[in-house]
Amino acid sequence: MSLSMMFGPLLDALWFLVPVFILGAILKAPWFKGMMGEWIINSNIKNNLDPEKFHLLKNVTIPCEGGTTQIDHIIVSSYGIFVLETKNMKGWIFGNAHQKSWTQQIFKHKTKFQNPLHQNYKHVKTLQVLLGLADEQLHSLVVFVGGSEFKNEMPENVTTRRYFLTFIRSKQDVVLSERDVKNIVLKIESGRLEPSLKTHFEHVRHVKSIVNEKQKPVVPIQSAPVSRSVETGTLCPKCGSEMILRETKKDTNHGQKFWGCSQFPKCRSVVNI
Repeated sequence: MSLSMMFGPLLDALWFLVPVFILGAILKAPWFKGMMGEWIINSNIKNNLDPEKFHLLKNVTIPCEGGTTQIDHIIVSSYGIFVLETKNMKGWIFGNAHQKSWTQQIFKHKTKFQNPLHQNYKHVKTLQVLLGLADEQLHSLVVFVGGSEFKNEMPENVTTRRYFLTFIRSKQDVVLSERDVKNIVLKIESGRLEPSLKTHFEHVRHVKSIVNEKQKPVVPIQSAPVSRSVETGTLCPKCGSEMILRETKKDTNHGQKFWGCSQFPKCRSVVNI
């Protein structure tokens, strides 16, 4: 009996499983999870926010110094520009505003990922430079979808699919005129790169090059001490602005250092060291 006769029926049966394996691989792929997360947020915005007041721009890639930055969602309104970073993740999420990396835990398996507040900070600053706006006219917002649960107290601008619209609606101060809103939408549309697979893959290559550069060993150098400095990536837990290393001048605690928000006195957030 030939091999084809012996194993033919088995191979025919297994052939039908190939599409199942391919579908399973697609569903687990990071790019697919990201796409589904963005689709969920898009649907929530379109179904729950007035399109006449809240103008949605999605998957926006903007040139910046040294490459490009890619923003999941931008909502332009009279109450400011909301810059959204979406994370489609399950399990427990551990982290705070100041950590460079957060942790996802599913049962006993733990995975590190970049602090999304730091990631979105670049998005916000890129838009700010492009549009020439003040800090209070932009709102950074990180949204987790996929059934994840926070195991630490998070800043108000880190939320879930269920509550992110509440954060947007909580901003009631008018900081942009209707004319400003129209001009901003046009400026973003004209400044963005054309959405395409080529644009996406070029951005992915840029991000990988940054990651590889950060993983290279750094040779420490000595520098003169300073009494006031800014640590890159240290963000205010309340407003998301940079935190500045300050030193108290009071007699009782003279010389004691602490992190203070760069937007003081508008924001008086303080983090002890």
